Amino acid sequence: MQNKLFIKFLTILICSFTLNIQAAIFITPKAPEISAVAYSIVDYNSGKVIASNKQHYKRAPASLTKLMTAYVIFQLISNDRIKLEDEVRISKKAWKTGGSKSFVEVGKTMKLETLLKGMIIQSGNDSAVALAEHIAGDESTFTTYMNKYARKLGMNNSQFRNASGLPDNNQYTTAADIVLLATAIIKDFPQFYLWYSEKEFTYHGIKQYNRNKLLWNDHTVDGLKTGFTKKAGYNLVASAKRLGMRLISVVLGSSSVNDRTSQTQKILDYGFRFFETKTIRNIKKELPIANSTKNMLKVGTSKIISFTLARGQFKFSDQVIQLDTALSAPINKGDVVGKLLIQFKGKTMASIPLIALEHAQQASFFSRMLETIGF
Repeated sequence: MQNKLFIKFLTILICSFTLNIQAAIFITPKAPEISAVAYSIVDYNSGKVIASNKQHYKRAPASLTKLMTAYVIFQLISNDRIKLEDEVRISKKAWKTGGSKSFVEVGKTMKLETLLKGMIIQSGNDSAVALAEHIAGDESTFTTYMNKYARKLGMNNSQFRNASGLPDNNQYTTAADIVLLATAIIKDFPQFYLWYSEKEFTYHGIKQYNRNKLLWNDHTVDGLKTGFTKKAGYNLVASAKRLGMRLISVVLGSSSVNDRTSQTQKILDYGFRFFETKTIRNIKKELPIANSTKNMLKVGTSKIISFTLARGQFKFSDQVIQLDTALSAPINKGDVVGKLLIQFKGKTMASIPLIALEHAQQASFFSRMLETIGF
């Protein structure tokens, strides 16, 4: 028996064996042209890049930097290092910070939660600086946290020099890295992610609105962040959920507020219209096993995995079991015995570890001898 045994347990019959499969597959148009320096649209669950251009191209992040600032704060809250109820004293530096403001007052104290919401919803630069100083003593030291967590998330093409996103020649990120960050915020901190969908922030009687216009234009959009500087252009990272499928889009370097909004809407609509994501979980099968007290071994998947294909193509995909070796006792429950492959047109789209769901004791010497000679 060969070292690797392939057992195909799901065979797709497409009308007849003579049918041309290419003619049956739903035709997927190319991604639309996007007027931005760089962009990426990715499925949240599978991580599949549906479309992109210059997604690893380094750009000034502008206020998208505040996503990283917020992520650090979320982590410290979850680790009980700080609390939403903490009182934060506003320094003169924070008060004087230019750009978008939450209108904090120098020398006064504010709840950390209020500052955090001001930074997330209204993009207050003064709030970002006040939070950084409260946590690390000064903004420069706070960026140590930002860069450390960025590396942990795999954001290897990003570098942060301040907490607000104000211009700095040595501060940069990429569309691909921002996707990683947005994914982590949604996955790790759903209780805080809800704030990214709030449309307005009021402090001291001053009402300011979220700059993400898609929150008004598309009810499926529930975050995340805008950004603008002269060097960066107009940036927008957004996430939307339709029919159980969540997409994350990043548009960097658009020419205007309306342009970043329309271009983001365009790629979100493209992703939802022409792609779909399926989740595979708890697949169980019985496979023949040799030299055992039982004839069949229950195997299955313990890992949940999602994968994305063009709409209409899932019915042409195959689930294939690939064993590391022929199954032979003894095997312990939980042992990895092979992989479950999800294949489309001969190409592997996903690979899931296949484990034994039960113990398989070795048969007696006499029984094994009889099996060997064919009795």
